[in-house]
Formats: sequence, structure tokens, C-alpha cells
Amino acid sequence: MKDYGPAEYIIKKYEGFNEKAYEDPLSGGKATFGYGTQYYPDGAPVLISQRVSREKAEEYLFEELSVIDEDLVNLNLDLDPAMHQALLSFIHSVGWNAFFFSNIVDALERNDLKEVVAEINNWIFDEDHKAIASLIKRRSEEVSLFLSGTEEYLLSSPDILLKAFRDYEASAREVDAIRQLEKSISPYLLAEFADCFGLFTRQSTYLAFDYDELYPRTR
Repeated sequence: MKDYGPAEYIIKKYEGFNEKAYEDPLSGGKATFGYGTQYYPDGAPVLISQRVSREKAEEYLFEELSVIDEDLVNLNLDLDPAMHQALLSFIHSVGWNAFFFSNIVDALERNDLKEVVAEINNWIFDEDHKAIASLIKRRSEEVSLFLSGTEEYLLSSPDILLKAFRDYEASAREVDAIRQLEKSISPYLLAEFADCFGLFTRQSTYLAFDYDELYPRTR
């Protein structure tokens, strides 16, 4: 029996266990129970009136991950175990078609991990294009797991930003690097950072950024 431990951990953490089926607004109102299960192993849809035990929910989740696992392996992508587990969780969240027709597969074939991470981080919105806090956190964990065996993960240490703040001298190179980083980060995450950091509440002369102008919505 395969071990889907890392993927299961993230899925269970953010899906939670639901004994009674409910309409999931993030998937068009499909009936969902257990740990995000919407279809039985035979393909029959879950109905609103139905319930599931925790034991059965575990079985359904394992079956779902087994199917995703097989399809992912058949793509013959060069994934290390951590990348594979992260994508299992991500695909379970967004669905196979959404994953397959995204830019992620092409980026993986080019070994463009930056593009993969950027695409994963795009999947944080509801139908009204409003960012969902739980999805932001889930994508962050999936990305961290995805990069955990790579050099990129080592460079993502919190100490990198702390050192940059401490040694900042406003040189042209530093300003350009900050602007490039800003462009790669979701405006919602930037706004959350600004609020937590107290950036716009201090008695200082900060520029007021128009995030809609700097980061136009593309999805």
C-alpha cells in the first residue's frame, strides 16, 4: 500500500472531516462529504442527503489519491517524492482537468519551478474572484512541500528577507530586486503583509500603491 502521508496531512487539515454531505461553494455547489469526497469509487455522485463514517472517508480519500497518483505517474514528469505529494494535494483540491490544462505541466516539463509555484499560488479565489484565506494557507503549504527538496526551498528561508530588511541601503539594485519580488507576489498577500507590518499606519512618508493598477486581475 502506497504512503500518501504528506498529501493526506494537507488535505485533511484544510478539508476537515464532514460526516454529512454539504454543498461546496468552491466546486459549484457539488455535494461533498468526508475529506472533500464528491464521487464514490464507482463514479456515482455524493448526494446531499448522504452521510459517511470517518473510516469510510479515509477509504474514499485513499482511493481518490490512488487514481490521481496513477494519472500523475503516467505523465512521466521529473518529480521528486515531495513534489509528487504536493501535487497530489493540489490536484485533489482543484481537480485533474484544472491541473492538466493549466500551465503547470508545461512548466514542469521545462523544469521551470518558479512558474509552477506561481501557477499553484494563483488558485486561491472563489467564483467571485475573492481570495480565500484557507486556500492561501493551503497553497503556501503545498508550495513549501513542493520545494522542500530543492535549492529554491533553501533560498526561501525567512532569514533571507530579514537580512534584506536589515541591510537595505536603497541602492538601485536593491530597489529593482524588491520591485521584481512585488510583481511575483499576489496583491492580496502584499496587502496582508502591509497590514501586519503596519506599513501604512506609521508616521512616515510611504507611497500609496494602487494594487489594481500595478497588479491587474487576470483571472
